[in-house]
Order: sequence, then C-alpha cells, then structure tokens
Amino acid sequence: MRRGAKIGIITGVSVAVLAGGGYGAYSLMGGSDSGTSSAKKPRTVVAEPPSAEQATNGAKDFLAAWAAGDLDKAASLTDDPTSATTALAAFRDQVKPSALTLTPAGPATPQAFASATGTPAPAAKPSAGASATPSAGATPGATDSPSASASAGPAGVLMGFKARAEFAGTNRVWDYNGFLNVVKMSDDTPAVHWAPTVIHPHLSGSETIAVQQVFAPPSNVVDRNGKPLQGASITPALLSTLQDNAHKLLPPDPNKDQDAGSAVVISDPAGKTAADKLFTIVEPKPGKPFKVTIDNNVQAAAEKAMTDLGGKSGSIVAIEPSTGQVLAFANAPTNGQNRAFTGLLAPGSTMKIVTSTALLEAGVNPDTVVACPEKSSNAQAIPNSFPGAFPNNTLQQDFMVSCNTAFINQGLTSLKPNTLSSTAKDVFGLGPEWKTGLPNADGRVPDPGANKDEQAMNYIGQGKVQMNPLAIASVTATVQSGEFKQPILVADLPQQKAARNLSPDVAGKLRAMMAATAQGGTAKDVMAGITDNAGAKTGSAEVAGVAVTNSWFTAYRGNIAVAAEVQGGGHGVDAAGPAVAALLKAAAGR
Repeated sequence: MRRGAKIGIITGVSVAVLAGGGYGAYSLMGGSDSGTSSAKKPRTVVAEPPSAEQATNGAKDFLAAWAAGDLDKAASLTDDPTSATTALAAFRDQVKPSALTLTPAGPATPQAFASATGTPAPAAKPSAGASATPSAGATPGATDSPSASASAGPAGVLMGFKARAEFAGTNRVWDYNGFLNVVKMSDDTPAVHWAPTVIHPHLSGSETIAVQQVFAPPSNVVDRNGKPLQGASITPALLSTLQDNAHKLLPPDPNKDQDAGSAVVISDPAGKTAADKLFTIVEPKPGKPFKVTIDNNVQAAAEKAMTDLGGKSGSIVAIEPSTGQVLAFANAPTNGQNRAFTGLLAPGSTMKIVTSTALLEAGVNPDTVVACPEKSSNAQAIPNSFPGAFPNNTLQQDFMVSCNTAFINQGLTSLKPNTLSSTAKDVFGLGPEWKTGLPNADGRVPDPGANKDEQAMNYIGQGKVQMNPLAIASVTATVQSGEFKQPILVADLPQQKAARNLSPDVAGKLRAMMAATAQGGTAKDVMAGITDNAGAKTGSAEVAGVAVTNSWFTAYRGNIAVAAEVQGGGHGVDAAGPAVAALLKAAAGR
C-alpha cells in the first residue's frame, strides 16, 4: 500500500515531555477505559462530527497522555480503548523510545494523509484509519459533516501531529508526520477514532512495528557455486527482501549479529510482503557476500526460456528434489510480479499427479481399467479435449493421454470428498505456510464438501484449485524423491514438514506413470531426448471468458524438477513444455 511513501522530517519541534526511561515506566491495567465508573452508560460514536474546539482538545489530550506514557489514559480517549491499549503498549515495548514528543499540528488535509500512506487521494472525502475526513482545506467545525468513505468509518475531523522519538545510546532522532481522526462520542466528548495508522501512517492491522536488526546490502550476492549471481528476474528488490527474510528465519549467528545495525521496521508476521524500514537507529557494518541456492547455469536457461515466449506472460521454477533448494526461477516480464512464486492460477492436468496419488493410495493401480468416456458422470458433465471414448483404458493410459473424464469418474467413485485436499496437504505440503525466503502464495486445494461438481473440477486442476510453478515444481520434486522438501532459496532456512512421505510403492508407480507420459504420452514430442530417469505431465487450464487455455508443463530429470506456466499459451506442449524441456537439457549433467 505505502512502501516508499515519504516521511516528513520535522525540525525545531519543542520537546514537551520526558526524557530518559520515563516513557516505559507506566504499567497497564488491561484494556478497559481508565477512570470511568462501571455504572456509566457506554460511550458510542455519533454521526455528528466534533466541533473545531473539540477536535483540537481531543487530539491534544490524547497526544499528551501517549507522550507521557500514560497509556491507560490515552486509550480511554479513543473510541476503542482495548485495541488502543494493545497497540500503544506494543509500540512502547517493541520500538522502545527513550523519549517521545508528540506535538499537535492542527487540521490536516486528505492529500497529506494520502501522501503519507502512499495511497492515491480519493475524489470523495478520504479515510484516516478507516475513517471519513474533511475535504481539502476544510476548517473543522460543527458544520463539517464529512460523508463516510468507502471504508465506512465514522464522520470526524482529520488532525495532524508531529512525532519525535529518541533512542538510548544514540543522538539520532526519528521525526515523522502523524495523523488521527477525532470523532464525537455520545457523551458529547471527543475521542480519537482508533486505527493502526494512529501509531504510524504506514501501519496496517496485520503488521507489526518494532526495532529490528538490519543488515547492510551484501558486498555481492553469489550463487550456490560462489559465483556472482546473475538473472534479470532476480531483481534488487527481491534480493533485498530475500536477505532480510533470511536473517530473520535463519538460526542466530553471533558472527553475523556483530555486523547488524538496528532500525524501526514495519513487517508482516507472515513474511508475505517486504519489510518497511522507517528509521535507522544504528547503521549496520558493511555487508558480506550473501549466498543463495540459485545455480547461475540453470538460471540462465530459465531466463532464456521465458525470453523465448515471444512476449507472452509466464514463469518457471526449477527445484533440487533431494534438498528442496530452488535452482532457478524466472518470469516474463522480468520487471512485473514474481508470478513464479506469488501467482495463483488453475494448474489444469498437472494436478492429476496429486489425484493419481490419492487414487493409488486408495487401491487403484496403474494397470487398473479406468474407462475414459466422452463425458464425466457428474451433473455438470465435463468432456475431454479429444474425441472418442476409450472404455478399456488403464489408469496409466488415462494419465498418459490426460483423460479428464476418467479421473473425475474414478475420483468420485474411489475418493472421499476431502481426500484430494488432505493428500495435497499431508503428502505434498500444499496449504501450510511456506517460508521460502521470498513472498510466495501457497497452493490451494479447497475441500469441496458434498458438491460433486466441485469435486470433479478439483480432480483435474480446475475450479477453485490454485497453484503456481513453485508449487507444481515441488509436487514433481516430491514424486522424484519420494519425500516433500519445502522449497527454499537460502540453504539452512527452516523447511515446513509434510505429515507423511509417499510410500515407496506409490512413489514408484507415480514415477512409472510420469515416465510413460514422457516416453509415449502427451509429453512425448517435447521430452524427446530427455528419457533417462525422467518423467513429465502436461496441463492445460481453461479460463472463463478466454478462448485460449493457459499452458502448464512439469517434468523431472535426475535431481532437478521443473514446472512452468504460460498465460494464453494453449496446450501444455505448446508453450510451457518447450520451456521446461529447454531448461532440463541445459541443466543436464549438473
């Protein structure tokens, strides 16, 4: 939302409150209103905004209590004392300023708030922390009646303030512009409408603000072989995020910690978005080389495979099955979304690897006859992409030709509604949060319940199933090795475990089915010359309202597993297949 938004630097602020350790000297008494009688009628926000005098006094009193460290009183001056107490205490305990000065700055404009949060100023009256605010240049008063914004906050008056935080052991001071929305309560008193943005304009409800270790950019980034890292898709922003996340996720290293500085940072606990460094308290020492799991040779092949798409959007990921380490990832275009990790698309028939696993574990064998009719048996019958019926096909033959109807009908017959989602989670690690080192969207295989049409779509990788090449490459790597190894981009990062491994019997059957597909099935032409210790699966995913399907392809060869998707690329062998095959050939012998 607001990465890169400018923070105003305030000079000449009059220090109105304490120094030393006084800020942290106040204990909390829970999240209730301070100094109010339990017999009093609860205060609620009213529709009428406060007067100019009320808005001024409401902001001043709140800021004075917060700056003085009286968090109970400050929270009681908001419309949500419980949330305010928690957030203010977290700021005190996690940011730990030795002194805090908060100076009222009078009415603020929507443009100023929008600039501070890094969001476009709305045409209508905007919100400060999910609140409506007065129009530009408005003077707060009893006649002000700002309408509720799209975020449906209470009508109020937007007020600004100047914040200055000092820190023990340094003469650096952190100055920034703050904003709060003052509303009117049912007892005719003003209150600050509570929102995370009261703490800092960049802060959202899902994030935390704290002083954290920070490290200088590495002197150089090297691949797994110690060579300077190359790759247009591995942008400086991604590298910076990867380095920050690695320092947080890796076990403590006293040698590295000696090089760390400290900064006030807003971060996402789930690690899905980049950290927002607001203020550096202590500069870190110059960075040292930073090693990642990427193999430059494989990365070059991945980049070329995406360039060869001729302008189509797509992505590709290569994983080392024995370790889960990511050997390469590339995107087309290189300067857009890291769709290889964060894209979410229906994976089409590449999902049949997971469906086959569930069927094999349910007692169906590769040589079991599983008819391939023209249409599936569920209410919203689904046809195949090829004509004709094949009543004597085996499961392996259905896999080789990617027969939708066979997998749907056999899935509805042999599997419980939640079997596919539980297999995806328990065997392939799809669903639990992966911390790869970069933001990534986890694969999704929802439980369809009793809806047989949704079950049918799940079995063939359509409907609500969503994946990206990272997830599908990991599925293929799991088949190759027989054990899920969560993908990582820095060696020694902690890896999520799956509940159980593939049995040797099922793993062997899956590899045989994928090998047959590479040698004589839909992947035969693309995989020509890549038949040694190799297997593959094609996929085409339909998109509502789009005539051309998305192209998917996944394959392994030796100790490398690759998956790719090409938006609007047609069948799996049309666009994604050649990309995967080219990478496998380039990586031969590694």
